[in-house]
Amino acid sequence: MTLEAIAKQTGLQKVLVVDDQPDVREALRLLLKGAGYAIETVASPDDALAAAADRDHDLIVVDMNFTRDTTSGEEGLRLVDRLHAQRREVPIIAMTGWSTIELAVEAMHRGACDFVPKPWDNNHFLAVIQKHLNAAPDPLAVELAIARKVQRKLLPQPHFSAYGLDCECASLAAGEIGGDLYDFFEIDEGSMAFLLGDVSGKGIGAALLMASLQATIRGQQDLARYPSKLMQRVNDLFFQSTRPEHFATLFYGVYEADTRTIRYVNCGHPSAVLVRSNGDFELLDATATVLGAFKDRGFEERSVALGACDRLVLFSDGFSEARMESLAEEASDAWAVETIRALAKSHESGLAGALASAAASGGPQADDITVMDLRVL
Repeated sequence: MTLEAIAKQTGLQKVLVVDDQPDVREALRLLLKGAGYAIETVASPDDALAAAADRDHDLIVVDMNFTRDTTSGEEGLRLVDRLHAQRREVPIIAMTGWSTIELAVEAMHRGACDFVPKPWDNNHFLAVIQKHLNAAPDPLAVELAIARKVQRKLLPQPHFSAYGLDCECASLAAGEIGGDLYDFFEIDEGSMAFLLGDVSGKGIGAALLMASLQATIRGQQDLARYPSKLMQRVNDLFFQSTRPEHFATLFYGVYEADTRTIRYVNCGHPSAVLVRSNGDFELLDATATVLGAFKDRGFEERSVALGACDRLVLFSDGFSEARMESLAEEASDAWAVETIRALAKSHESGLAGALASAAASGGPQADDITVMDLRVL
């Protein structure tokens, strides 16, 4: 049974514990479970970000020192930064075995609401947990949390297998809610549609545009199997309903299971990377302009055949531009392709999550990062 199912069934408050030491995770799990909380434990910053993005927690306990960074606390501080940006309404408790006043103060500056040193006193630890779980919530944070839950319900489950494909998606919002869109839906017994898009702007405004675009696409089921015709209609509707400065990039594809063929339109979106089973790759570049910016534009449709164990990786520009500050634009594009090719070799599954984590680990996250991996079984 999942954490969310346990919490829903029992009404327990949900606590996420992040620590790379198994004995610490187990000790805290037993302590918190015995105190009446639903517990989830993870061992790394990457797993913590994925858990916080996919599930709701009432409080997060974060170790400041991990394997790659034993004493300075920098890895833990970066994690607090990211978690606070993603889940501003969720209290974060920082923990470290190398406790200093400076590290405690810095963790509080980054978004932690309290600090507990290791080794901890059980009664004091539980008192700190209870204090922050019972604190009066910030009304704005509550509204954002509701908006995020609604947004999550609009998106499909991030992993499923169907039509001879293994499909996985990972999404890390730069703030409380994101403006990236991914979706899958059945067209008929032998074909499915998939898409990944990015609307202009950030925050609540971008999230509303994202929901509008998703509803527009799903509302045109009669054209779902015809990418170019569908994008033409979606563009007309999006153009009519939004302001001139509002637009979206989008990759929309239809997968035909019997021929293993993808027909697609790329509307100004970053080039998808098709990694062949032998390691070669192809780029599925833009075939049309962005959606919503111009009223009358053509949308060229292209097709590509897949083979066994080939995989198609789609991503938002939050992934491809993650290293823009440290690399030139051409080098940043090359980093994206080479990172996909390299991780594809070592990840039969979990590639989307690994790629999102690799992009997010480069420094402060400036944009939403979404990655979709479609692998032919």
